Parts: sequence; structure tokens; C-alpha cells
Amino acid sequence: MKQGVVIVNAYSDSETELNQSVRLQEEFSRMGVKLDILRNNRFAVRLNERGGIVNELSAYDFCVYLDKDKYVSALLEGAGMRLFNCAKAIADCDDKMQTFLALAGAEIPMPATLSGFLCYTPQKAVLPEALDRVERLIGYPVVVKECYGSLGKWVYKADDRKQLIDLAERLKCKPHLFQRFVAESVGKDLRVIAVGGKPIAAMKRTSESDFRSNIELGGRGEPYPITEEITRLTERVCARLRLDYCGIDYLFGKEGLLVCEVNSNAFFGGIEKITGVNAAKAYAKHIYASVYKEEV
Repeated sequence: MKQGVVIVNAYSDSETELNQSVRLQEEFSRMGVKLDILRNNRFAVRLNERGGIVNELSAYDFCVYLDKDKYVSALLEGAGMRLFNCAKAIADCDDKMQTFLALAGAEIPMPATLSGFLCYTPQKAVLPEALDRVERLIGYPVVVKECYGSLGKWVYKADDRKQLIDLAERLKCKPHLFQRFVAESVGKDLRVIAVGGKPIAAMKRTSESDFRSNIELGGRGEPYPITEEITRLTERVCARLRLDYCGIDYLFGKEGLLVCEVNSNAFFGGIEKITGVNAAKAYAKHIYASVYKEEV
């Protein structure tokens, strides 16, 4: 029997999050593959006293890893399991600064970005000279992001020195970054879903009330044509990050698209509803062909 497993976060409980695994289960069932959905709460893969990896999931042919726990994904791969996406791709996409570092040097346009200095002593004040450099190198407004977060959360904008100080103080002990504000793209961006390194659906997201355009924050979506530029950039991003599946958020810059973020576990729901593209089926077919070496 052909069988796989989806691993979701131990604490996931929202319908939006769980829809991803349910949709994949539906599509795999139509292909004759039994897909179990398990929470990452069982220590099913672990290290023993001899330094070996114990893997209770070894009977499965593959794993669709929808959590962001990089340690468990690394253990699964160490035990020889085929993951979608691979552990490195998930880790690179989960950390926003690491995403830009991984894309650097590949002729992929992105906003000017500074890695925030980490502070290990909470009582120390943010360095004024560091903020001076942010002002000179980036200018206002400046986008300030925590390196970990999704759905538009923990992304902020500073319009002046006071707001910059407040944000820098709040985030100084967390991984964060400073990024040029792309005024041409305020309240709008482009979400592209890619499978097997190719774009399959694109959606323009717009917000009338926020510089962020995430649908979860009140933005609205509409279908968008997949252009040659979208195809070219998406193929480069996927190849560089070794992604089987992803959602890429592009900003509309003066000279073309800019990569804003890459989500290795981008949700299907919104873009399937808006574009009519069956992203879950496309991803399931890609996994099936990759694992079983045959088309379905």
C-alpha cells in the first residue's frame, strides 16, 4: 500500500492551518495513497543513548512536513525519510533574514536589507550610532521585521526616529531586520504559489487600511496573470532554496518585482478560492511523481 504522512504543529488548531493537511489528504486519497495526519507532539523521531536516530514513522513512503520545527525535520531526514519540503528549505524560509542570505548572489531582486544587531543584555539601550546607520542606509519609512513570523504578524513600520527607537528597543533581544519601504507597493503585493519549481497560481493582494496586504489582516485578493517575469524569478527562488512547494510574496517595485518573503508552507485556501487553481492537487501530483517515479 502506498502511504505517506503529514506532520503538523503540535499546537495548530485553526481551520486555516489544518485545511492544508486535509486538502492534501483528499487529493492523495483520489490517487490511491493513504495519507495520515499526525501532530508533532509524540517524539516519534528522537536520538537514543548511542547517538542513533529512532524513527517510528519509517513505514511511511514520504512525509509532507507542515511544521517549522527544524530539529524534527533534520532528524527525519537523518533517518532517511523523504521530506516535502526538505529540512534546509524549511529552515531557510522560516527565518526571514536567512531567506535573503540564501537568495543573495543569484540575481534575485529584493529590498535593501540590514540584519539587526542582537542584544544579550536587556537593560542595555539600543546603540544610537546603529540607528544613525539605519537612517542613512535605508531612510524613512523603514520596515522592521522579526525574523520569525507569518501571516503578516510581527512586521512593523517606523516613520521617524522615535518610532525606530521604540521598535529597535522592543526587538533588540530577538532576531530582526531593517528593510527599505517600497512605497510603490504600499497596501499591495503579489502572492505566487509554486510547485516543482514552477508558478501555478498568482494572486494580487490589496489592503485599503494597512501597508501590509495579507488576507488574514483584512486584505482582499484577485487573480493575477503569470508573466514571464514571475516565471523567471519564481524558478530562480525555488532552485536556490530547493523548494518543492512554496508561496512567494513579491512587492511591486519601480523597476519590477522584488522578493519580500518566501513561505515554504503557504496555505492553499485563499488562492484556490480566488484563482480556481487546485494547488493541493498539483502538489500531491508532484510528490507522487517524485516518490513513486510515475505519473498519476
